[in-house]
Amino acid sequence: MYRSHNCGELRGVNAGQPVTLAGWVQRIRNFGGMIFIDLRDRYGITQLVFSEEIDPSLASQAEELGREFVVQASGKVAERSNKNKEILTGDIEIIVEKLNVLNKSKTPPFTIEDETDGGEELRMKYRFLDLRRKSPMQNLMLRHQMLQETRRYLTSEQFIEVETPFLIKSTPEGARDFVVPSRMHQGSFYALPQSPQTFKQILMVAGFDRYFQIVKCFRDEDLRADRQPEFTQIDCELSFVTLKDVIDVFSGLSTHLFQQIGGVELDSSRIMTYDDAMRFYGSDKPDLRFEMKFQYLTAQVAGTDFPPFASVVAEGGDVIGFVVKNGAGYSRRQIDQLTDFVRQPHRGMKGLVWIKLETTGEVKSPVGKFFTDDQLKQWMSACGAEKGDLLLIVAGETEKAQHALGGLRLEVAKQEGLSDKRKFVATWITEWPLFEWVEEDQRWYSRHHPFTAPNEEFLHLLETDPGKVKANAYDFVINGVEIGGGSVRIHDRQIQEWVFKTLGLSTEESREKFGFLLSALDYGAPPHGGIAYGFDRWVAMMAGADSIREVIAFPKNNAGRDIMIDAPSPVDFAQLNELGLKLSEEKK
Repeated sequence: MYRSHNCGELRGVNAGQPVTLAGWVQRIRNFGGMIFIDLRDRYGITQLVFSEEIDPSLASQAEELGREFVVQASGKVAERSNKNKEILTGDIEIIVEKLNVLNKSKTPPFTIEDETDGGEELRMKYRFLDLRRKSPMQNLMLRHQMLQETRRYLTSEQFIEVETPFLIKSTPEGARDFVVPSRMHQGSFYALPQSPQTFKQILMVAGFDRYFQIVKCFRDEDLRADRQPEFTQIDCELSFVTLKDVIDVFSGLSTHLFQQIGGVELDSSRIMTYDDAMRFYGSDKPDLRFEMKFQYLTAQVAGTDFPPFASVVAEGGDVIGFVVKNGAGYSRRQIDQLTDFVRQPHRGMKGLVWIKLETTGEVKSPVGKFFTDDQLKQWMSACGAEKGDLLLIVAGETEKAQHALGGLRLEVAKQEGLSDKRKFVATWITEWPLFEWVEEDQRWYSRHHPFTAPNEEFLHLLETDPGKVKANAYDFVINGVEIGGGSVRIHDRQIQEWVFKTLGLSTEESREKFGFLLSALDYGAPPHGGIAYGFDRWVAMMAGADSIREVIAFPKNNAGRDIMIDAPSPVDFAQLNELGLKLSEEKK
């Protein structure tokens, strides 16, 4: 037996007991005649004590230890004279009577403690060491808890966990596929699934009624803090449901997870339309932890001689602003920085208009020479501003102005410290556009995916005016992060073929790519719908992490590489030859 207890369970009631512990040497403190060692395992830290006065040879042995040595220590539990309230075992220590070095360690390339001195790339190269730190270990334990609670909740709601294939057919739409060459069918390729979408729909056709899977998915796309080439989804589908049914069931899941894991009472019932999200927050995933709701001043400024406003109104654009509470104290430099922010090329605004309502009631603005104080005060009042507040305004083509102001809203919230990671505000975004037009490609694309059902009241526009068709789709957003998304699916073959046609797929292409699904729809497909949650994002949010890499055991870096195992990497030419793949001579 290597140990009788772990390093996190001994307390004062164990004083006097003989115990054996095993773990890694976290820290060594040598005070001459006394040596103190912090021994660490997954469960915690326990202090070991060696005394030259009691056992010189044992103390000498302890002096030879280094950080991250793996040791076994036996002795008696004693009450500490200087208790450490920072750790659960801080009331006791072990007076060591026997020490056994199980394995030595090189000096680690970075400090394995909460506040490490290792950069991200270095820690990812030595991920096996980084995972010994408390923070990543706790993140993976949190991930485990969320996995178990998800399974428990969905099972209680009569969902069945079904595994779907990883080697599937490559299909158009969405991100790029990872492809896998077939040895037995040379020249043909499998694709790794971007999601189990078509398989879970077929399970509904098969009568399984309620399916879920916690599944790996793969997308060959550029990476960001919230993206990885392989990621995990909570993937779900239900039969005989409307949009409301789906939202009710999965509001229950989110409420359950926040209660059980974080002790947080999350209100998951809020619903907001896509149009309202864009109109009032300039984002399809609005952060509702703070206000700063958009106010439209277009009508108030109509007929003005102020050139930037007059030209925008004449061209059918909008003048939009939001109030920064207690923002009248912003310096000119701060406002200039916000002006530069909205002028950035991808935001496209020509400038930023600001109005301050001082605590004295005086109004200040660089456009004061174009408007009376009464007019400016009326705008402030219409926007809900009070004394001491600041009003920020942009003007332009409506969607561009909304987008720019939405970014500015988040920037101001960041500067004001309003993005509290301990606060969670959720909303469902519904009534999305079914399609979006991409000018560069001169064609329509699905906003969600091509299996999303249009709202019935818009069916008549499918062939004549696709841009006005609303989808029976929904996203679940928490704190400005899209945690999940889904839709009620198309269960009528004719409608599905209409959608494929709108997306530019010929009848032959539709049958070649999705013939199996179209065939399934011919055999009594029930009304059905579902959702997929980005599990990594959800765990990261619960952990207060800035990147999903922090909650994945072995993540890829920003270049999509696993630098610990050096992947991706070249393969032997013989392997490629066996797969029927030939390289040019210079690449051999």
